[in-house]
Amino acid sequence: MSTIRTVLLDAAAQRSDGVAVRWKSEGVWRTWTYGDYLKKTRNIAEAAGKLGVKPGQRVAMMMENRPEWMVVYLGLACCGIEVVPIDARLQEREVAHILNDSESCALFASGKLWPLISEIEGGLAALKHVVLLDGVFSETKKADGVRHHDFAALLASAEADAQRPDSFFDRNVPAEGDVASIIYTSGTTGRPKGAMLTHGNFTSQLEGAFQYFTVRTSDNFLLVLPLHHAFAFTGNFLVPMGAMCEVSIVENLRTVSENMREVSPSILLAVPLLAEKMHNAIIAKIRKNPVARLLLAIGLGKVVGKKVIAGLGGRLRIIICGGAASDPAMLRNFTKFGIKSLEGYGLSETAPIITLAPENKIKFGSVGRPLPNCEIRIASPNAEGVGEIQVRGPMVMKGYFHNEAATAEVFDGPWFRTGDLGKMDAENYVTITGRKKSLIVNREGKNIYPEEVEMVVNASPYILESIVVGYHAASEKGERVGIIVVPDMDRIGEDHKEKGQSLSDDQVVALCKSEVQRMAREIAEYKRPRRILVRFEPLEKTTTQKVKRYLYSMPDTED
Repeated sequence: MSTIRTVLLDAAAQRSDGVAVRWKSEGVWRTWTYGDYLKKTRNIAEAAGKLGVKPGQRVAMMMENRPEWMVVYLGLACCGIEVVPIDARLQEREVAHILNDSESCALFASGKLWPLISEIEGGLAALKHVVLLDGVFSETKKADGVRHHDFAALLASAEADAQRPDSFFDRNVPAEGDVASIIYTSGTTGRPKGAMLTHGNFTSQLEGAFQYFTVRTSDNFLLVLPLHHAFAFTGNFLVPMGAMCEVSIVENLRTVSENMREVSPSILLAVPLLAEKMHNAIIAKIRKNPVARLLLAIGLGKVVGKKVIAGLGGRLRIIICGGAASDPAMLRNFTKFGIKSLEGYGLSETAPIITLAPENKIKFGSVGRPLPNCEIRIASPNAEGVGEIQVRGPMVMKGYFHNEAATAEVFDGPWFRTGDLGKMDAENYVTITGRKKSLIVNREGKNIYPEEVEMVVNASPYILESIVVGYHAASEKGERVGIIVVPDMDRIGEDHKEKGQSLSDDQVVALCKSEVQRMAREIAEYKRPRRILVRFEPLEKTTTQKVKRYLYSMPDTED
């Protein structure tokens, strides 16, 4: 039987003195070992028991990436408590929905979030305890019926009992099929739902992932993405723990480059937005260096790559991209530099990895192969082989918490309906073509996948991002293709400054429309945007940087 608890116990037994996590505090990098992990896990478990929390109950966590995130999670999950990780950047209404929907009886949170918590805790029927990791409670804001605790004091009161053989940790051992996390979907299509993920869902990911890329005890994962997100949780927390290596937590998004040089990571998990920023900064330097440009052009990218890797800490060997579609050209460039660039695909409901590119057989443009313990079928494929991607295997969730209707909607027997459209080739490499709900069908019945058009348009140096939407003309039954684009004002300003020009807003709009038309020549005529709107504000996104598609539309036209 494999659970998150057994993964921790194995790491603590085999590498008690090995560094588990590294973080920067007051300008100094500090560490905890796997032995520290286990000791702190036992203390937190005992503290939860003293609060009266029982296995099978829900306890929420809301904090930024920090070492306490890891041990609070372990202290709860390793005793059969169901953990509800909450994004620390959500607003009051969103947090209240998750706490109410999950019926969380306790909340562990960063002190800086107390002002938000104090506004909503009185309306949370199930909430009995709030534990602040730092900071102080405002007495005037405390709600009746909720007990408030200081994290350090609570742990101190539990420390002696935590080491006894009849401790809360020792008495409560979860099974593989017990729920470990309830992860709320990011809400790209509406109100979040809580995906119930078991210990076995998560540990099956380790078994599958380790067959596709090598992780050594000497590796160092850089943690940039938020741990409440399934991709970071599994890939940046559980995978390193399963491999008994270390994780280094960046201070913030502004210090990523500096922190990389300080801790020398060997593996980086990134969403495309982060990878693109790194890539664009590297390419901008290469553009200004004629020798580097020549070396790259004649196939000597690894010569250039030595300097690139040195600037990223000197050890980076793997980048894993997920969470959204990645530009194949970017992944190719990283690989030319000597950094293997793997793209994967998954969902919160699948813990999350479904497919991953094997490090020794990457096929750019695809999201890799199904993990060895995962089955995929393409349901109702069209003439091009494109249909809905459906999945079954040990990584698929039990269902949505207290939402049988939504659960029934996404299952066809044992098969989980992802809602994503794609195809699979003869070698089982999967290509994602888009979301089923986003699909545009024109008057001729042809399918247009917005993500395909967006990727082509976004390759323009002057387009920062875009979203393709369908709209109707009164005289037609099907939809036409429209696009909303956001200009890259920094790049436009930089390029036109070199030419001694300064563009007005109207000229920027004209440039963007011209760029869309130019880039769209690479795709079939029926896929090309007929209407182009330019907005100067970034598209609204979830905290995991996915565009909230449901917010965008185009009015129908008379013609």
